[in-house]
Amino acid sequence: MTRSILILSALMFLGAFANAENSCAHETVCTEEDRPHHLSVIVGGTYVDAADVTEFTLGIDYEYRLTELLGLGFVAEHAFGEIDATTLLAVADIHLFKGFALQVGPGVEITPDEEFAIGRFGMLYEFEIGHHFTLSPQLHFDLSSGEDAVVFGLAFGRTF
Repeated sequence: MTRSILILSALMFLGAFANAENSCAHETVCTEEDRPHHLSVIVGGTYVDAADVTEFTLGIDYEYRLTELLGLGFVAEHAFGEIDATTLLAVADIHLFKGFALQVGPGVEITPDEEFAIGRFGMLYEFEIGHHFTLSPQLHFDLSSGEDAVVFGLAFGRTF
């Protein structure tokens, strides 16, 4: 099940990049409002303090920018190895200034043995690189009734 979710997410990600249409193709300069979608791949790690273990984590993050301040989206991540957990979240990205944003939202963590509710609070900074691409270091705290985790990494994204 977990691998199916990751494969499906990866295919959606690749399809979005391949089919991303520039809604302002007829104009010489595109504005932020013309490109409200942001899709990124997250590469990093997950640290679980209770088990004192850190494992490789891979994920997808999608945001639809509603206003200059607020974007809504989802995150799908999988922590490999001993952790072996998939996290699915509905998130709000609160863009405070320039590239700095807070990310908050509820979700579910799925392990081979159980599922439980989690809440995420995190922060990131998006650096614009090239034309419509971003690079953002991220740090998130996932709080749950199971084991709390710290998720950290680097996201490579594209606006469209």
